[in-house]
Amino acid sequence: MADNVRELRPRTPDTEKITINLGYVDLGHVDLMVQEGFYSNRTDFIRTAIRNQLERHADVVRQSTARKSLDLGLRNYTREDLEAARRAGEMLQINVLGLATIAQDVTAELARATIASVSVLGALHATPAVKAALADRMR
Repeated sequence: MADNVRELRPRTPDTEKITINLGYVDLGHVDLMVQEGFYSNRTDFIRTAIRNQLERHADVVRQSTARKSLDLGLRNYTREDLEAARRAGEMLQINVLGLATIAQDVTAELARATIASVSVLGALHATPAVKAALADRMR
């Protein structure tokens, strides 16, 4: 039965893995909070701490997002989007806070012809060839 199941679109991960360095005492405090049942694991503690800080500074983040004209959340650029920009003679300025995705079928040549700049606070998913083609346009 599994032979007739096809994935129509590859699923984009919901998260990006990061690595942090933490002092032993701070790590011990985190482990104690987990052991005492306040958090289910270290990741739960760290995510909660980050969300609390983001909420604490939400007004500043909102103002900066507006000032820098950032698209907030998930932004996908398809081959059709870039071809339409090329037909219109436009160059795209990609400014995203979150996840920017350039479709897998976008060629390096099409990306260079249609994307003037890329600024992503979060993560950029694109083929290695497209990332290399845009390297000098990334801020």
